Amino acid sequence: MDIERDVLEVDVLIVGAGPAGLACAYHLMKTAEKEGVEAPAVLVIEKGSHPGAHSFSGAVMDPAGIASLMPDYLDQGMPYEAKAGKDELWYLTDKSHLKLPFTPPGMGNDGNYIISLNKFVSWLAEQTEALGVEIYPETAGFDLVFEEGKVTGVQTVDMGLDKHGGKRSNFEPGTIIKAGVTILAEGPHGSLTRQAREKLTIFDKAINQSYLTGVKEVWEIPKGRLEEGQIIHTFGAPLPSSEYGGGFIYKMSGNLAAVGFAVGLNSPDPTNDPHRHFQVFKSHPSIRGYLEGGTMLHYGAKTIPEGGFFAIPQLYDDNFLIIGDSAGFLDAQRLKGIHLAIRTGMMAAETVIEAVQKEDFSSTTLSVMQKKFDQSSAKAELQKIRNYHQGFEGGLFSGMFNFGFQFVTGGRGLFDRRDVGPDHTHMKKKAEFFSGGRQPKQPMKFDNQLTFDKLTDVYRSGTKHEEDQLPHLVIADYDICNGRCIEEYGNPCQYFCPAQVYEMVENEDGSGVHLLLTPSNCVHCKTCDIADPYQVITWKVPEGGGGPNYENC
Repeated sequence: MDIERDVLEVDVLIVGAGPAGLACAYHLMKTAEKEGVEAPAVLVIEKGSHPGAHSFSGAVMDPAGIASLMPDYLDQGMPYEAKAGKDELWYLTDKSHLKLPFTPPGMGNDGNYIISLNKFVSWLAEQTEALGVEIYPETAGFDLVFEEGKVTGVQTVDMGLDKHGGKRSNFEPGTIIKAGVTILAEGPHGSLTRQAREKLTIFDKAINQSYLTGVKEVWEIPKGRLEEGQIIHTFGAPLPSSEYGGGFIYKMSGNLAAVGFAVGLNSPDPTNDPHRHFQVFKSHPSIRGYLEGGTMLHYGAKTIPEGGFFAIPQLYDDNFLIIGDSAGFLDAQRLKGIHLAIRTGMMAAETVIEAVQKEDFSSTTLSVMQKKFDQSSAKAELQKIRNYHQGFEGGLFSGMFNFGFQFVTGGRGLFDRRDVGPDHTHMKKKAEFFSGGRQPKQPMKFDNQLTFDKLTDVYRSGTKHEEDQLPHLVIADYDICNGRCIEEYGNPCQYFCPAQVYEMVENEDGSGVHLLLTPSNCVHCKTCDIADPYQVITWKVPEGGGGPNYENC
């Protein structure tokens, strides 16, 4: 489609108004002020309806990051639900649990805060805008713009196209935003990050990223069920010992509690269903007592990058930086990444200030970002657990042994560097997985009091999309979905998607089933793009503003 587009030029373009992107913008302005230099023109674009609308996490936050960015963060009104209190780690059996008598080294939460990430991001956006940074919500980055092989900016998504690509009466072409430096801070497995992986060399030396899908509900529970700030993490049931994941309960403010479950996308099970695992988790005898009689208020889902230190790409290229979850900055052992996102945003800001002063955004100048990381506490933290997730490749018990051996070897564990391959390659075909007497799971019955179907949960996420728009979930070959995948894998998309975007429905003539795609249900978790065994699903941004509208999440 040949379209004339407006061009907007800025010094610094940040894609994503999450903790990393906002920390970068905030620190840019503060650093310029401190050094007495003219602040660059900074623009942050955000695909959500407002900063925080798409921000979702557990979340127990290590305050080290925000304390570095804004030492008086409490005086500035940082919102939090509770200070971390009683902290427990449970091993769940099928019917009961075993509480570990101690918290493993590095996994304690003393001094941390239970937060709502969407509230935290909304607050940080206000602090950032007060410094003169422009934030454009409902503005989704659709394509990286390249000139002579270098990133020169981003084209935003076209608005007002119908399902077939025709122009509706409200059509608005996307804008080309050109920048001296473009910084990707779009969260895990972002669509622009995927383009960077395909067109730049920055990921060439990194191992494959590994992901979990985490699903969570916020509940109002009867008074007295949990102590203020109480934290419970679990491992074991309902997952078999061969698979990776676990659950959590966090006591928030008032009578609110966050309850969730995270599941590895490297599962061999073609019916791996994070949402179902979560519902079974809530039904466990040791868990259900906290929730019964309460009311489920909110729901959400996201992917979590757990590949660790060796999965982090080169952080710079000409005119380009990558930070936060986009680059895989997450402590897999502690399951914490907000503080690392903030710190990488600060490193990027300091790098950009040097580049602005030199009027040089070449890779040579921006390589300072890599040097800052190499000298940072963030690198030291990630090196200490650099093979944590990969250690569970052989199952729970070998992973626990590797976890203990990390402390003896300074983070190395049982091996120095291990690439376990893309998550989707671990999935087995149904004939292989369901052999030797193993039977497929029976459909789950939901009581709509403790357990809920996917559509009910999606409704609680506040998800909305313009119905008549180009599908943002692009399937390269429906023949694979409606033929080969049925026979080989049983259409795993209908299971691994936590929002019922993919559904197999009967053909009108009764000859079989076909895939029904409902992109309007999508909560933007990116699970499908990661876990599809044929890699024929590509997640792209929908019209700006579409997607979940998270509250208290």
